[in-house]
Amino acid sequence: MTLLVDSHCHLDFPELADKLDDVLALMRDNDVRYALCVSVTLEAFPGVLHIAEAHPHIYASVGVHPDSTDVHDPTTDELVALARHDKIVAIGETGLDYYRLQGDLEWQRDRFRTHIRAARASKKPLIIHTRSAAEDTIRVMREEGADVAGGVMHCFTESWEVARAALDLGFYISFSGIVTFKNAKSLHEVARKVPLDRMLVETDSPYLAPVPFRGKTNQPGYVKHTVQEIARLRNAPFEEVARQTTENFFRLFNIEAIPNHA
Repeated sequence: MTLLVDSHCHLDFPELADKLDDVLALMRDNDVRYALCVSVTLEAFPGVLHIAEAHPHIYASVGVHPDSTDVHDPTTDELVALARHDKIVAIGETGLDYYRLQGDLEWQRDRFRTHIRAARASKKPLIIHTRSAAEDTIRVMREEGADVAGGVMHCFTESWEVARAALDLGFYISFSGIVTFKNAKSLHEVARKVPLDRMLVETDSPYLAPVPFRGKTNQPGYVKHTVQEIARLRNAPFEEVARQTTENFFRLFNIEAIPNHA
């Protein structure tokens, strides 16, 4: 059996929370044995934590998404305190997103800096989201010493140059179902170049379902299709990509495999 993990999903979102038993069953059926449920606001964080507490093979993060507006903006101390829980393995998702928002976005950069400082203080890795903001994202990471905490560039869609800058800071690169899209040619090239020992896979469910489920509600059980495509792009065995990305997940998030969890 080839063990798989989903390094980034949103099981608390209504599309999945309302049918969580079925979602977890599909994970088991597809050998997806671990998943990381990622926080996007502190208001919704209790629901994220509840899912992780209820299921030994589900872990959680704490953080506020960069384009979440009209929500509580955490302090560094608040994030550090919440990150002390045993099931919280990362800070985020955080980062910069200029795609939908206009005007002075210094508040977004300030929020990002707060998360980086919390990750450094709590000694837990960052989950970083960047969209239409790669240059500023890398700049803030460098200025705040994000390399001290480490982490992952989640749902990566940027150029090889951005990937290389993140790799130079000690970060992992995570690929979602987007890598299975035929028109994602530049991302295919990045997937060929990223060292396998610095790669993660994810669904970002309920969004971005991979081919052959594109356009449908995504879920962790579909992550194997992303692994299959990466293996094809790299001309590598599926088992090798699955094994290495799973080992990377355990290493980055300091997770120990659950005995007899298969």
